[in-house]
Amino acid sequence: MEAGGLAVLLTGVGKRYDIVSAFARHAFVVAADPNPLAPAQYAADVRVAPPAMDDPDYVPFLERVAREHDVRAVVPLTDLDIEILARSGLPAFVPEPDVAGATFDKYEAHELLLRHGLPSPPTVLPGEDPGRYPVVVKPRRGSGARSIHPAADREQMEFFIGYADEPVMVQRLLSGPHFSIDLLCDMEGRCLNAIPRTMLESRGGESIKGTVVADAELVELGRRVGEALPVRGPCTVQVFRDPELGIGIYDVNTRFGGAFPAPMYAAPPGRTYPELIVRMAAGERVEPHVGEFTAGMTFTRWYWHTELDEQIRPTGRDAVEGGPRPPR
Repeated sequence: MEAGGLAVLLTGVGKRYDIVSAFARHAFVVAADPNPLAPAQYAADVRVAPPAMDDPDYVPFLERVAREHDVRAVVPLTDLDIEILARSGLPAFVPEPDVAGATFDKYEAHELLLRHGLPSPPTVLPGEDPGRYPVVVKPRRGSGARSIHPAADREQMEFFIGYADEPVMVQRLLSGPHFSIDLLCDMEGRCLNAIPRTMLESRGGESIKGTVVADAELVELGRRVGEALPVRGPCTVQVFRDPELGIGIYDVNTRFGGAFPAPMYAAPPGRTYPELIVRMAAGERVEPHVGEFTAGMTFTRWYWHTELDEQIRPTGRDAVEGGPRPPR
């Protein structure tokens, strides 16, 4: 084990500087991303550049890194390698391969939710009658609110189905208050906590403003989803409270959500999700504490940068001496 504590490998780190730096407070962090300019890797102790996730050497590369640094936990920060890690022998905080595969395909996720008696809005495949309008045509795979098209009638629906160059599905267009539930399960599928938040503003499918809410119905729904599937590791459940249908789950992502700061602010001391993952990786059995969080905490996300030299190494300089100005 490296100096600095138990080692954690984070994959597909991209721009998730918040997550990498949060883990770095409690563990020795190895950040993996094939892009040498991925900013989040510069918050880690070690940076590695794996081959593409669909390359046959992707898992062997991660296995070599894990052996070199005595990695005890692997946590993906993107959708793209969750199922790959689930099928590997790495100590990954991901669900079983069938659950990972189903939640990556939004139509299969809809079917999975219904099988467990969980509320998913009416959803059909192209060629089937949605029953009523408006609907939304969206890709079965992918993230970031990409290529999602509301359709007011059959003509619009058929246009967007034909316009898409990938498999799509058609789902009832939900309205009403919009929420996400950030939850964490242990490797037995027990839900440790579920923290709901409002989706006040999103950009590219990623929440950039929100408030943690004390909503018992959403907390219980998060727990049910986590334990029914079951989830292992972090998960984000996205829902609308539709005025006609009630609660409807429209997406389940078995990874950290874009609004990672919300559960960080709201979690009890010593029980942030990165801390709990590190503790579980060290062999501790963490007891569930579902519903224990501080409501009313609001986050508003912003952007900064890292300057790199000719060898793509951080210079340590900043546009503002001493870094960004602390909030006043």
